[in-house]
Amino acid sequence: MRLGVMVSGSGTLLDAMVASGLEVAAVLVDRRCAAEQVAQRHGLSLQVIERTDFSDDFDREGYTCKVVSAWNDADIDLVAMAGWGTILTQTAFDARPGNIINTHPALLPSFKGWHAVRAALDAGVKVTGCTVHVATLEVDAGPILAQEAVPVLPGDDEASLHERIKAVERRIYPQVLAEVLERGWVLTKSPGR
Repeated sequence: MRLGVMVSGSGTLLDAMVASGLEVAAVLVDRRCAAEQVAQRHGLSLQVIERTDFSDDFDREGYTCKVVSAWNDADIDLVAMAGWGTILTQTAFDARPGNIINTHPALLPSFKGWHAVRAALDAGVKVTGCTVHVATLEVDAGPILAQEAVPVLPGDDEASLHERIKAVERRIYPQVLAEVLERGWVLTKSPGR
């Protein structure tokens, strides 16, 4: 199986994947970001499909088709979202059914969405964490592959808690991906349709 990684930010998860020994066949970014330099530093194939339209009438389907075309061109079997910031349409999940993996900075099903760390702090929980899951059309709702708890410490703010969660993500996400790649394991149908 060939692994493709989709990134929108700093690239720390991508860096952790490469450092863990994962063979990354291609990297796709949806905006100019630090992950480009991470990919270049590791000599990885990089494609930018820049999303410049963040309006309500953004052509999400057209954008998704460009992403799927990039996967096809790079012969990608397994897709790892690593801080990917653009929600894709069902076309993506039909193209790689059960083969799109994501990580989330909370213990799903709690605190779905973009502001999970802030939501955990606002809720006053004592423990949060990270989840590696199969991505589906419904955001943060796919089958859970791995989770690890991270304590909320007295005095934590969003930045300090998020950094501890990211440290756990950088360890467990590559482990889960390695296991999936080693076993050739995939879900046979896309859940959440």
